[in-house]
Amino acid sequence: MTDTGPLLVSSGDLIADRRYQWALNLAARSDFSGAADVLEQTVELAPRFATAWCALGTIRDRLGDRAGAIAAFEEARDADPEDYHGARLQLARLGAGEAAPAMTETYVRRLFDQYAARYDAALTEHLRYRGPEILRDAVAAVMRAAGRPMRFGAVLDLGCGTGLGGAAFCPFADRLVGVDLAPAMIAQAAVKDLYDRLVGAEIADFLAAEATAAAHYQLVLAADVFVYVNDLAPVIAAIARVLAPDGLLACTVETHSGDGIKLLPTLRFAHGEAYLRAVIAQAGLKLCKLSQASLRTEKGVPVAGLVLVACSRSASAATLMT
Repeated sequence: MTDTGPLLVSSGDLIADRRYQWALNLAARSDFSGAADVLEQTVELAPRFATAWCALGTIRDRLGDRAGAIAAFEEARDADPEDYHGARLQLARLGAGEAAPAMTETYVRRLFDQYAARYDAALTEHLRYRGPEILRDAVAAVMRAAGRPMRFGAVLDLGCGTGLGGAAFCPFADRLVGVDLAPAMIAQAAVKDLYDRLVGAEIADFLAAEATAAAHYQLVLAADVFVYVNDLAPVIAAIARVLAPDGLLACTVETHSGDGIKLLPTLRFAHGEAYLRAVIAQAGLKLCKLSQASLRTEKGVPVAGLVLVACSRSASAATLMT
């Protein structure tokens, strides 16, 4: 999922707000030069108006003014430490600043809250998203190879969103727990009545609390979640601490041909295969399955991805490897 564009966030100055809206209307009519001129007037009136600076950066970028776009996104970043619009990501995309900066909670929450109502249709109908089905098939293959039934006591769906992953695994779970940062996504998931427990929280905070409570899950899912996380090592290590002795981690990622972490033009993160193998080993987990898979399409082109299943170290590697 990509950012859906500028929002009508007030600067606190009525005239600046009106100019900002005027600029958006010009941009909607493809008058980008005119929109840039009006946005420049807007930020003169309201120099700390991060939303307008971000819009100006986007339009300057579209006009081919890379230096001007960088300058605007830097102003947006400095005006908004919470990075509501992802200015730091835009700077990274343009080759300025940190190469793969972490997304702020504020940015991710805003991104998904504004998208929640149309999330299912956008992914399944327009992007042909099939991450949950790919994960289900991968887990089933691992369980079949181990001679174990496709049944789990407690299943944790990280970044559960509207419940697409929950729907795929609910028939195989005695208890299903979902956690997501965005309240609007949690509300959509609740309507489907799939989960025994739904929690609105940041993933790292939730996992830390579960580890303290000595919670154990037979299966932890992360479908299309890690594309919004730059460094996977801390979260994979935290997942390992809540896995049952025979537990599995199943996740999907977008990938690239190089090593390490890469910020894509879509402002999502891709992770190299060698990097994934390393963080799984560092967390004390054993790799059961790692294979290539196209999780969705972007502009009609399949997106390169990986599906991964890992087991806790106490599980039998010999019976779980496929």
